[in-house]
Amino acid sequence: MTPLLEVQNLIKNYSDITAVAGVSFQIRAGQCFGMLGPNGAGKTTTIEMMEGITEPTSGKVFYKGEALGQTFRSECGIQFQNTALQEFLTVRETLKLFQGLYPNSTDTDLDELIQRCNLSEFLDNDNRKLSGGQRQRLLLAIALINNPELVFLDEPTTGLDPQSRHNFWKLIRDVLKHGTTVILSTHYMEEAAELCDEIIIMDHGSIIAQGSPTELLQSYFSDRLVRIPETYLSSEHRQLLQNQQLKLQQQNGWIEILTSDINQTVTILLDAGVDLSFLQIRQRNLEDLFLQLTGHELRV
Repeated sequence: MTPLLEVQNLIKNYSDITAVAGVSFQIRAGQCFGMLGPNGAGKTTTIEMMEGITEPTSGKVFYKGEALGQTFRSECGIQFQNTALQEFLTVRETLKLFQGLYPNSTDTDLDELIQRCNLSEFLDNDNRKLSGGQRQRLLLAIALINNPELVFLDEPTTGLDPQSRHNFWKLIRDVLKHGTTVILSTHYMEEAAELCDEIIIMDHGSIIAQGSPTELLQSYFSDRLVRIPETYLSSEHRQLLQNQQLKLQQQNGWIEILTSDINQTVTILLDAGVDLSFLQIRQRNLEDLFLQLTGHELRV
């Protein structure tokens, strides 16, 4: 089956800097495809080439087996990371403005779109008076105004509070239920794990990992993380645990132990007389994987 979108060996050079170093992947219709990477990884440049905004130095992007063209432009929607909205217009007027820009959006049921994106309560508000969450919901509605088969969401929940972020996830799930393919760029690992069927992690212009969140975690990790409050471990406790070959690391007020045998580790802690009242055990997650693959140093 022909993929909805296919990227073949995309390269983008800026003078002597290679921003994207030959990435290739396919995106199936109906899936949520996540793109992760630290700042400067080449993720945004790759997305802009996929959107047809930036011309690649070499390589190709195909939509439904054809080069990007009018069909792609009429059947895709984009929610940019930063978008300037027209001032002194209401939300209702903004939707009608964008509806008039697409020939096929005249068939869009604006009332249904308003309901889907939860815009009813502030339809007559000036764009300048919108909260962060309201603004993002309006931008999502604009991206969906032409009934797209494919929509790009570039870090759509950045800057939102946790409640607004989770509400926005519900909107994305609704978009997927309607059969729309979603390409999601995000810095929130929990967001990628919750929404994405497949992800790629980029660094230094290349793809360094690809697969479903579950597949990637199973491929890279076979251990679990045991956490105990630092104040619950005396120096004597620590010495006893180290004598049992447990590797301890300190992290933000917690002592963390990586182990592939939870039962044995808990037994060792009990035998050492450690209070387990606030013991935490968790699986390794996408954030652990992201940091392991891309490092802990600050990117700018």
